[in-house]
Amino acid sequence: MSEPPGRTARSALPALTDWLLFLLLAAGLVWLVLRGAEDLGYNWQWYQVPRALITHRDGTLAPGPLLQGLFVTLKLTALSFAGAFAVGLVTALLRLSGSWSGRVLARGYLELVRNTPLLIQLFFLYFVLSPVLNMDAFATAVLGLSLFEGAYVSEILRAGVRSVEPGQWDAARSLGMGRARAYVSVILPQAMRRVLPPLAGQGVSLIKDSSLASVIAINELTLRGQNIVSETFLSFEIWFTVAAMYWLVTTALSGAADALERRLAYPA
Repeated sequence: MSEPPGRTARSALPALTDWLLFLLLAAGLVWLVLRGAEDLGYNWQWYQVPRALITHRDGTLAPGPLLQGLFVTLKLTALSFAGAFAVGLVTALLRLSGSWSGRVLARGYLELVRNTPLLIQLFFLYFVLSPVLNMDAFATAVLGLSLFEGAYVSEILRAGVRSVEPGQWDAARSLGMGRARAYVSVILPQAMRRVLPPLAGQGVSLIKDSSLASVIAINELTLRGQNIVSETFLSFEIWFTVAAMYWLVTTALSGAADALERRLAYPA
């Protein structure tokens, strides 16, 4: 049965109101930025921004400094998220295990990482451990981000495992499964469906946290932006472009996570 026309119109009003409020807020923010730049006597030069995105080399188009930095950011984020998931899974299983020493080790790691700034951790790894382990700056950044984000991923995974009904453990044992087999075949698949949204949120945080890798000379998006600003003094244009690139990547990640969540909730 189709909905009455009046009900459809009434249901569309809140959405229209939300869009109008969003556009008014966006317009207000743009006005504040332009007014502030006008008071500073800033000379906008947006026409120079495309050269930071696309360059001409030997008659062909090539990625500019900002796009090159974005590729490094994506590579750094992908490797760090894989490392963070591995570290988080091991830490979560240790905290859920019956081993006293394993729980103490996992708890100590969590408290150390979560209660110290990521910037200090990167400095420590780069200046103290990387010379000993013979790691380059990129590997150091991946390790630092993996350890930092892994602490938060572990709590997400632990909450997901604990949310699975106890009866699922009983069902696994009734089928003759050991603890490891029950985790792999029964518990973790159910937990992953429940923790996908917070994991996606942690992935978004990782993309933004990767900007701190610039302090150890990783040529990712933020450092590329800093270099361009120091050369051209296009402060507003470049930083707004960099922010927009981060926003596009994080929005795309959130949309992909939402689609995957719906796919897992309602399989075809």
